[in-house]
Amino acid sequence: MEIARSTKNKNIRLVASEPAVRPYVEPLSTIDLFCGAGGITQGFHQAGYNCLYANDLMPEAIDTFRHNHPSTRAECKSIEKVNAADLRQSLGIQRGTLDAFVGGPPCQGFSINAPNRFLNDPRNSLFRHYARFVEEFAPKTFVFENVPGLLSMADGAIFEKILHVFSELGYQLSVKILFAPHYGVPQERWRLILLGSRFGEITHPSPTHFAKGRANFRGGGSLTLQPNTADAINLAPAVTVGEAIRDLPRLNMGEGAEEVGYTIDANSPYALRLRSPDGVTFNHVAAKLSKQNIERMQHVPPGGSWRDIPHELLPRGMQQARKSDHTKRYGRLNFDGLSSTILTKCDPHWGTVFLPDQNRTLSVREAARLQSFPDNYRFLGSRVSQYVQVGNAVPVLMATAIAKAVREHLEGNVTANATTVAAHG
Repeated sequence: MEIARSTKNKNIRLVASEPAVRPYVEPLSTIDLFCGAGGITQGFHQAGYNCLYANDLMPEAIDTFRHNHPSTRAECKSIEKVNAADLRQSLGIQRGTLDAFVGGPPCQGFSINAPNRFLNDPRNSLFRHYARFVEEFAPKTFVFENVPGLLSMADGAIFEKILHVFSELGYQLSVKILFAPHYGVPQERWRLILLGSRFGEITHPSPTHFAKGRANFRGGGSLTLQPNTADAINLAPAVTVGEAIRDLPRLNMGEGAEEVGYTIDANSPYALRLRSPDGVTFNHVAAKLSKQNIERMQHVPPGGSWRDIPHELLPRGMQQARKSDHTKRYGRLNFDGLSSTILTKCDPHWGTVFLPDQNRTLSVREAARLQSFPDNYRFLGSRVSQYVQVGNAVPVLMATAIAKAVREHLEGNVTANATTVAAHG
């Protein structure tokens, strides 16, 4: 399903202008709200964009963002307290000139009972403020990312309301649910990607890698891009866990450091691409496990899960679970397959975090590799916070693919003869 709408808002008008005569000059400009540690901004940076401003409420995530993107004005402040007009003026940005507005407001507060009033519900203030910024800056394009489950809320009424809000702001919209392995990310992760433009519909990036994923959610049949077997001939094979992490230094539980040098040669183009040119990487520490989890881990083969653990060794709650439930818990990765979704905690009770050939769990660096962060991207804060930052991020290579699609769209419309400007009064 492609969604395209364009209407006028009382505060915005479309006026004719002379065709643009200059080509786009590197870099294109972005603003990133709810930026976290900077997965989207890193992906857009790799596609030739410069982030002018970023905002998030998590101090450690902003510390990480600032460390890796020092030229960006990154602010740890409640979005409700940021005056969009004052910010735009302080950045020296005229309305309608920002190339891309990116971000994904958390969706936990979206009301399922009163979709027509959800903008007035204080629990939904994060989306309301995202829309407020889009209205003030009137960017040429925007990228709104979220979880696919957003489509199911109130039987789809919430998402329809979101589409209506952006349409009223003068944007033509297109929506897809993208699968991270299609863009070279070695991880089963789905993201809802809504693209908006004032110049027509943006085409979502086509898959570059062949991978099959189980889209068991609303929109899985109509909104996903699913290459068939014939497409595999023209696409690169999916990047595997082994290609992603096998070259990182081997560790025993309790070993590692916040800065470590490579001890093994890169074993794949993916690893070579992500390696730091300085010969060192960061955040590679193997956590210690409880005695019970060490014993459980011994019984789980590569690709296995809690179902391989003897019944008497399972936690009491898991002893009552059906074999078909919780299939990722106490899981061990398989070098020849994809990782399951990287979570915000590296706890075997919640996901697949055991290494294929080492009796330990993923380090922050290994989790970041599976999220396609380059090795010189350093995460700051406590170890717990680092896992949260990595797990919350949009995979970098998926963001890069989206950024390239937006860039192609913009470059194809540099002669567009309509621009959005303020209509005050």
